[in-house]
Amino acid sequence: MTRTRWLVAALLVPVLAACGSTPHAAAPSAKPGSTVAVKLGDRPFQLHLPTSYRPSTKLPLVVLLHGYTSDSAEAERYFDLAAEADRRGFFLALPEGTKDARGEQFWNATDACCDFNRAGTDDSGYLHRLIETVKSAYPVDPARVYFIGHSNGGFMAYRMACDHADEITAVVSLAGMATNNPAECAPRRAVTVLHIHGTADATIFYDGSTSGFQRYPSAPATVDLWRRLDGCSDQATASASLDLEAKLAGAETTVTAYQTGCRDGARVALWAITGGAHVPALSDSFTPAILDFLLTRASGAGPLRDPAVGGWRSPGTGGAGRHSR
Repeated sequence: MTRTRWLVAALLVPVLAACGSTPHAAAPSAKPGSTVAVKLGDRPFQLHLPTSYRPSTKLPLVVLLHGYTSDSAEAERYFDLAAEADRRGFFLALPEGTKDARGEQFWNATDACCDFNRAGTDDSGYLHRLIETVKSAYPVDPARVYFIGHSNGGFMAYRMACDHADEITAVVSLAGMATNNPAECAPRRAVTVLHIHGTADATIFYDGSTSGFQRYPSAPATVDLWRRLDGCSDQATASASLDLEAKLAGAETTVTAYQTGCRDGARVALWAITGGAHVPALSDSFTPAILDFLLTRASGAGPLRDPAVGGWRSPGTGGAGRHSR
């Protein structure tokens, strides 16, 4: 049965309205299954410790990035990742963006999204320090660090893959594009990428548009950029459609995957939700499917286990909920 929680997206209106600190982590003394506050200068964040957490056992780290006008709690409710962290065994970091002149939280990802006041906030540096902070206090597997972002958070996940590829294994972006200037992205190594986008998205258009008077690319162009950055051939691998949207009938999501010739065992994929909106009503299979995609990848080691092409499993648990751009 699919979940019924969902959020009506707040449309992004181009506006002209209106950090870095030394890491200081909490001691890893919290109980397994708990969520703790971790200090990081003036931008603390929440960290969920899975029920399998043991100080001596290395686990993957997943960083979840909320959308513009949203926050980490809303993003977690939408993707329902804490429950999956307990079930699969990974740390879940839940950071917050900074507030603009309208009081809305944002990530400074690209010219198009979403530092509309041009405050110049160094979110790339902040999230790099977040990774290092968690690593300094908890047993993180450095070869298994992943980002998941929605909209502005998706833009930011791509920014992190460009700037800190040596620390990041793979990213998932739901409705958030890469930079429109390929020269701004020079990753040090291959990063696995999964781009998910509704073809009827009226906020961040599937075919690309402008935001804040700046251009952002289309979903296919974003995927093609990362295909080339990762050294993949232009030969797409066919696979079955997926059922990721609870309110659309049937298997509405087409899969286009690139894995031939990719460096370091990387993979690049586009999941296009036919008729999907900016905030899809996620089916129960959505969150398990993206985690299957992510958690099979390990930096420098290729896949930990490589499902059949297009065979990202969709067990009957996962996330639907609420979110904003």
